[in-house]
Amino acid sequence: MAREHRYLVGFLIPALLFLAVFFGYPLLSNVAMGFQQYTAKTFFTGQAPWVGFANYAKAFASTLFAPSLLNTALFTVGSILGQFGIGLALALFFCKKFPLNNVLRALLLLPWLLPLIVSSATWRSILDRDSGILNAALQYFHLVSEPVPWLTSPDVALLAVLLVNIWVGIPFNVTILHAGLQAIPEELYEAAALDGATGLKSFRHITWPCLRPVVSVVLILGVIYTIKVLDIILGLTNGGPANSTQTLTIRAYQESFVRFDFGVGAAYGNILILISLVFAVIYLFSNRKRNDA
Repeated sequence: MAREHRYLVGFLIPALLFLAVFFGYPLLSNVAMGFQQYTAKTFFTGQAPWVGFANYAKAFASTLFAPSLLNTALFTVGSILGQFGIGLALALFFCKKFPLNNVLRALLLLPWLLPLIVSSATWRSILDRDSGILNAALQYFHLVSEPVPWLTSPDVALLAVLLVNIWVGIPFNVTILHAGLQAIPEELYEAAALDGATGLKSFRHITWPCLRPVVSVVLILGVIYTIKVLDIILGLTNGGPANSTQTLTIRAYQESFVRFDFGVGAAYGNILILISLVFAVIYLFSNRKRNDA
């Protein structure tokens, strides 16, 4: 083996070991646990009888499965649309040169840098019905006649959680999209301006086609990340009120760490893995198709 190859293998082995220990083993364990009767008793007896698809049948038969699946879809679609739309607008805004541009972009990263449980606690106080600053501001400007029960009403709790998740995800979208916009050659805009293509025409025929590969990455990664959001919902509503903010991730958490039925919790987790895998395959397929083109 050539010396260069030995060096490559030497650098590759630690990475493969890390992936195997911290990603491969937990993943395989979770898949296996989904087919076992794995409860708190198992930690003492070491026995986890094989039950086949019984855990999945129990998950699908739950009255909360369909609402959780619907809430997961609404939460994911709403978050992606809000994060991407606002993120793209801000990325285009920060492409312009103006004083304190870099400072404002740095401050925009704060929601992304804060631990999610800290963000949840902060927003919980902001959204409080009686003492929250949001209701105080809405009433001060006469936008609402009485305080809105953001976190205690089943009608608006999912919307409140959705808005907080949009706020958390905007910095990621701005950062990636801004980098993609910066990579577009300025000469293309100059040539288009000579032909009278400015404003929306320039965005339609130059910016969007050049940005499309970056957009696909942002959207796919955003979907995969949003599907498994736990901290924000747990910190704000814990799946309530009246199960109105239950998602598949919350169901997996509650089955595993509240009811201690780890088998059913693993089944919910495996369902989430399959959903994420679908979007990962879509991304890889579209990326390969684009490279072939």
